[in-house]
Amino acid sequence: MARTVKVLVVDDSLVARQFLKGILTEAGGMEVSMAPDAIVALEHIQRDRPDVVVLDLEMPRMHGLDFLRRVMAERPLPVVVCSGHVGGGTDLAIRALEEGAVGVVAKPRQWGRESMEETAVTLVDTLRAAARAKLERRPQSRSPIAGSTAPTAETAGPVPAGAWGTIVAMGASTGGTDALATILRRLPAETPAIMIVLHMPEKFTTAFAARLDRISALHVKEAADGDRLVPGLALLAPGGRHLIVRRNGPDFVARVIDGPLVTRHRPSVDVLFHSVARTAGASSVGVLLTGMGEDGAAGLLEMKQAGAATVAQDESTSVVFGMAREAISRGAVEDIATIEDIAGVVVRRAVEKCGLSLVRK
Repeated sequence: MARTVKVLVVDDSLVARQFLKGILTEAGGMEVSMAPDAIVALEHIQRDRPDVVVLDLEMPRMHGLDFLRRVMAERPLPVVVCSGHVGGGTDLAIRALEEGAVGVVAKPRQWGRESMEETAVTLVDTLRAAARAKLERRPQSRSPIAGSTAPTAETAGPVPAGAWGTIVAMGASTGGTDALATILRRLPAETPAIMIVLHMPEKFTTAFAARLDRISALHVKEAADGDRLVPGLALLAPGGRHLIVRRNGPDFVARVIDGPLVTRHRPSVDVLFHSVARTAGASSVGVLLTGMGEDGAAGLLEMKQAGAATVAQDESTSVVFGMAREAISRGAVEDIATIEDIAGVVVRRAVEKCGLSLVRK
């Protein structure tokens, strides 16, 4: 029998607290307690030691970011931010990820049953994944997406121009913000085009792509329908939309499409990987990173069967070793690497796909 997950909901809105408690209680397997502010939440943590915290950021007495910093420095717990789309909510949520939050879910615009159906699926899955997260004490600004706006030294290149016809497809969930930042900081500007799916809500992906753009030698942006895939460009799937690739004559182009949840997600890693397998085939590299569940496993297997190179993040550096584990168990993975080594593996595999050799200085 699965272990009951102890959840602490921290929000100054009584309506929000009650509604979130109702959603989580209805999902089953969760024991929910509530706190109206961060001061009370700290008392709950000392007394009850919850498995995961759902955190509002804009609260009286102590701001959610201050609470998060204190928790991560003293007694690390998995924290999932529940934040709004409007005002500074998206930027604050990205800052919370930099400070150690393992995920973000969007508050619904209206607290009603109909508007909460997909939010409930996302929230429950996110919390169950977060409860399994591996955490360490975290000094301020240790995150790869925080600190300097300049990219780190290019440790994975340079890449021969002939490798530009390759597409790199990446997928991540819980813990994926740091994982993607770690990889993109290490890739040279000449890297083949990258398409990324991260399980993140609508609107938040715009802010996160902008953060990645500032720390990477690549140009990172939220994908727009019709974007041409060119070397040095990394496209992040918009929250709430699927991202796929299609041919337009000799070019690869990104398509951003609507559709139902696939493997309980939209955007879905499987949707991207299946399209890359069918459109780019052996001219592609697939990378599956940290996250719970099986999204991406089937798509990565199809990519491998189509001749693509396939890579998975190892267990030791994964916040949640779920998606990658599932892909490995299905025989979909050629290379298993630490998060620090994946950039180098991606470059090497992309170059090999073109029958070239890395240029060494």
